[in-house]
Amino acid sequence: MTMKGKIAIFEQGLEEHPKATIILGNLVMMLWIALGTIACWFLHPLLGWLYLAAALIMVGVVLRKLVCTNCYYYGKWCGTGWGKLSALFFKKGEMEKFSTSIGVKLAPLTYGLLSLIPIVLIVISIIKEFTVFKIIVLALLLLVSVYSGFLSRKKGCANCKMKLACPGSVS
Repeated sequence: MTMKGKIAIFEQGLEEHPKATIILGNLVMMLWIALGTIACWFLHPLLGWLYLAAALIMVGVVLRKLVCTNCYYYGKWCGTGWGKLSALFFKKGEMEKFSTSIGVKLAPLTYGLLSLIPIVLIVISIIKEFTVFKIIVLALLLLVSVYSGFLSRKKGCANCKMKLACPGSVS
């Protein structure tokens, strides 16, 4: 552990994450958003479109600006590759502000709502009209949510240089 400015960096963390991990993480994120969109669509197509737009804006733009610009991995291959993405669109922030940024506080809420909203809406939809396809979407959504929210985060946090400064770290 060393201090870079005023922030502790986990020296044993990966400098850049493997491309296979990045690809898998992004495929799972796309599946998560697709399943959430389908789940919302079952109740009403407009809800599906609203969910999709909100998810893409929050995950792809807002959190990249508010979280990634202050991260060690800005401009680098982090576990999701979003450090590279962020550097394409936004100016570098200050790493010292990472743990106190609004983005770090907003991220758990955003990712929680990515699961909670479609789960609630699909359950309402199932109550209104049961179909096997809805049950399959619900089951897949629950699996992807558990994988993304716990299993992949635990592995990603274990290898992250920011884990000592990140309030969302699970390792």
